[in-house]
Amino acid sequence: MSLPHAILTALLEKPSSGLQLTRRFDRSIGYFWSATHQQIYRELGKLEEAGLIRALRPDPPARGGRKEYEVLPAGRTELVAWVGRSEDPKPARDPLLLRIRAAAVVGAAGLDAELRRHLELHRRQLAEYREIEARDFPPGRDSPADRLQHLVLRGGIELETFWTDWLAGALAELEQGPAPVER
Repeated sequence: MSLPHAILTALLEKPSSGLQLTRRFDRSIGYFWSATHQQIYRELGKLEEAGLIRALRPDPPARGGRKEYEVLPAGRTELVAWVGRSEDPKPARDPLLLRIRAAAVVGAAGLDAELRRHLELHRRQLAEYREIEARDFPPGRDSPADRLQHLVLRGGIELETFWTDWLAGALAELEQGPAPVER
């Protein structure tokens, strides 16, 4: 996935200013595709320059006012083409996994505290996703768009469930004794 496509998706859902987009990223899209405010504003400029979006004219025109953007037909065409494109999965790049691998070489001192901290963070994220699911996807809310959005959320729930289970198991492994240090 790429930031331009995330922005096109968000703007097709609702024309927005850069500030509104950054807030939406912080509240929803950012759960699975993060971007800084600077990256979003920079990308808006590139998308506008490429003719995929345009700034709406405020009514009445306001000096120094926020620009709201909408997706142009070329932007929709690009997003449709991107949705249908093939893309290989990306390998996991998680510093915690690398830290555990390093612990096999230098010892696991302090690793259990970091695993507990991660476990708590994943438990909180899982609880937040389940709250969103209960609030936003009650029984009967099953339009095609709702089902696809719920599918993304369920993916997040499954990932957080995996991490909480895996971290609990990793902590149990550590409690069996210190990891040997290779020499």
